[in-house]
Amino acid sequence: MKYLLDVNVLVAWGWKEHSDHSRVARWVGHERSRPGTEFLSAPIPELGFIRVSVQRAAGAVSVKEACEALDEMFASLGKTHSFIADDQPATNLPTWCKDASRTTDGHLLELANAHGAKLATLDTGIPGAFVVPT
Repeated sequence: MKYLLDVNVLVAWGWKEHSDHSRVARWVGHERSRPGTEFLSAPIPELGFIRVSVQRAAGAVSVKEACEALDEMFASLGKTHSFIADDQPATNLPTWCKDASRTTDGHLLELANAHGAKLATLDTGIPGAFVVPT
């Protein structure tokens, strides 16, 4: 199974003080041990991780430190991690995407689908996405 990691999954996994860190870390560890599992990243979730990490730390984490944390996270996945290009047009959105607040979710879902993956998220409001189990 391939999973495109959503911003909220990356943030929860990356920061131990996040309320969903244990949940996501447990899931990543379990999936990583399964043959055939591949974790995908793309520009939007990576940039979202960096932005949210710096904002939520109120200056205690620099952009450079957030980038380093992300690099370390992906390095820990070894060969089970792949970066994919964001090769889908912005206008290729699912029909349920009706307002501005869901456009990125819709785009990431379509990107995951185009690469034979599931969008792994903590957001229960994305039809067709894989919600990381509790």
